[in-house]
Amino acid sequence: METSLLFFSQRNMCESKEKTFFKLMHGSAKEEASKEAKTRAKEKRNRLSLLLQKSEFHEEPQARRSAHVTRVTRVCPEEAIRWGESFDKLLSHKDGLETFTQFLKTEFSEENIEFWMACEDFKKSKDPQQMIFKAKAIYEKFIQNDAPQEVNLDFHTKELIGKSITQPTLHSFDVAQSRVYQLMEQDSYTRFLKSDIYSDLIEGRPQRTNNLRRRSRSFTYNEFQDVKSDVAIWF
Repeated sequence: METSLLFFSQRNMCESKEKTFFKLMHGSAKEEASKEAKTRAKEKRNRLSLLLQKSEFHEEPQARRSAHVTRVTRVCPEEAIRWGESFDKLLSHKDGLETFTQFLKTEFSEENIEFWMACEDFKKSKDPQQMIFKAKAIYEKFIQNDAPQEVNLDFHTKELIGKSITQPTLHSFDVAQSRVYQLMEQDSYTRFLKSDIYSDLIEGRPQRTNNLRRRSRSFTYNEFQDVKSDVAIWF
């Protein structure tokens, strides 16, 4: 009887070990399968997110380009030809100014025309406090060393503006504006008249699309028209 009981006990122990081993193996397999399923699901989500981002990236510039083409093609060839008579005639026309700004974007030099527009707006200031705010904003954005949209001015001109910035007058930026104007007239305007953008306009052809960089906080001509007396546009 003792031998039989001992044999039965050992048999139960073996079966128990086998069951435990089977449970461990089965549980481990289920855990691995679960991890693998979660990994596959995560990869699918990442791929889907990437596809959506690519879709948005391509759709947005295309929409912007289409809107730009619609604006520019409204200009009649006769009007565009008048822009070629003088730089002043180009800037005095709303569509001319906007088209020239778009051209400068292709050359990554739109800070020049934006500085010129900021000075034009500054000269219309009537409130002394607003004049001080605008003067400081223009100085910090376009003139001081390492400004986010620094224009090309000599040291002497920058120094004079820096000294008068706390008590500005309506003529504080006249010299700087005149020099940037001359730079655009003698350099950028000449290239503009030879560009595809301008030749398409005077020939009445549909405007070609351009690969333009995205801009961070620089304002556009439309925004300038809508809020040109708002000090916040310079910050």
